[in-house]
Amino acid sequence: MNSVAKPSSQGADFEPQRLRDFLTGFLGRKVDALSTRPTEGGMSNPTYFVEADGWRAVLRKQPGMKLARSAHAIDREFRVLKALRDTDIPVPEAFHYHDDAGILGTPFYLMEWLEGRVFTEYAAPGLAAADRTLLYNSMCETMARIHRLDFRAVGLGDYGREGNYFERQIGRWSQLWSQYRKGDDDNPDLDQMLTWLESRIPQSDLLALCHGDLRIGNVIFHPTEPRVIGVLDWELSTLGHPLVDVAFNTQAWNMSPDENGGLLGHDLKAMGIPTEEDYLRHYYAHAGSTEEMTDFHRVFAMFRGAVGSAGVAVRGEQGNSTLPDSARIGQFLAKAYSKRGIEIAGRSGL
Repeated sequence: MNSVAKPSSQGADFEPQRLRDFLTGFLGRKVDALSTRPTEGGMSNPTYFVEADGWRAVLRKQPGMKLARSAHAIDREFRVLKALRDTDIPVPEAFHYHDDAGILGTPFYLMEWLEGRVFTEYAAPGLAAADRTLLYNSMCETMARIHRLDFRAVGLGDYGREGNYFERQIGRWSQLWSQYRKGDDDNPDLDQMLTWLESRIPQSDLLALCHGDLRIGNVIFHPTEPRVIGVLDWELSTLGHPLVDVAFNTQAWNMSPDENGGLLGHDLKAMGIPTEEDYLRHYYAHAGSTEEMTDFHRVFAMFRGAVGSAGVAVRGEQGNSTLPDSARIGQFLAKAYSKRGIEIAGRSGL
C-alpha cells in the first residue's frame, strides 16, 4: 500500500481529557482543541496522531492489557530514539517519556510527527521503476548506517549483551514457542526449523545496534522523494548480530505478496527492484561487512517471524490484541514463515 501517513477515524484506548490535562502542563498553555486518532496497521503498541491547538506529535503507548515480560518495551524505544537523534540515522525526534500509568492507563511517549509515505508491500505500488531503485538503495543504506554506528559513543553500550547472539536468541524464542504452541503437532515445520538451527549455530561475536524488525513497513519515506526520512518501531531493538536485521529486511525475496507483502512472483527487473544478491552487495559495500549472510541467517529470521506471529495469534485468541483480526493473521503468518524457512533450510541440506 502506498499511502501518506495520516490520521484515521477510529477511537482511542484512553480518556482524551486526561491527555488534554497532561498536555496543558507539558506545553505550558491551556489546550482547547485536541484530536487523537490512531495510525493504521500494526499489531503491537497503540500509536496515535495527536493535534493540540496546532501543535502536533505522535503518541506511542503500551496496550492496556496483561503484558509478557519485556514485551512492548516503549521505554527502550524512547531511549534509542533519543540516542540516535544527532546521528546520521533518520529517526523522529523523541519529545517526552512518561512512565506513570495513571494518566493514559499505561506508560507512553511523545515523538515528532513525520509527514511521509509508508509502504506495507515491498512492491511499493504506484512508483516509477527508477524511483523504486532509489527507494531500495535508500532503505539499504539506512540499514548499513544503523549497523556502522558506534553505539557506545551514543550511550548504548549497555543496550544488550555481548557474546554469541544466536545461542541466546534461539534459546529465548524456543521458550516462547513452547508457551504459544497448542500441542505437539501445532506447527511441525516450526519445530523442524528449530532443530535445524540448533545444530548449525555459527560462532560469531559480531555486535551492532540492531533494529529487530527492519521491514519496509517500519520505514517512512519522504512524501515525494524516494528516500528514507525515519525508521520507526524500535520495540525489538538491541545489541546483536547485524545479519539478523539484514535477514529480516530481505525476507520479502523469499515470500509471496500475501505473506507480509513479499516479492515472489513479481518481475523485479521491470519494477526496478534489485535482486536479493544485488541488494546484499549494496549493503555489504555500505556497511563494511566482515561477514556475509547465509541460509542460517535467513532461516533464523523466518523462525523468529513464525514464533512472533504465533504469539500474535495467541494474544488475539485471548482478546489481548490491538488488531481485531490478529488471531487469523498470526496463525496464517506463523505457517507461512515456517514453510518458507523449511524451503530455505532444504537448500542447505535439511
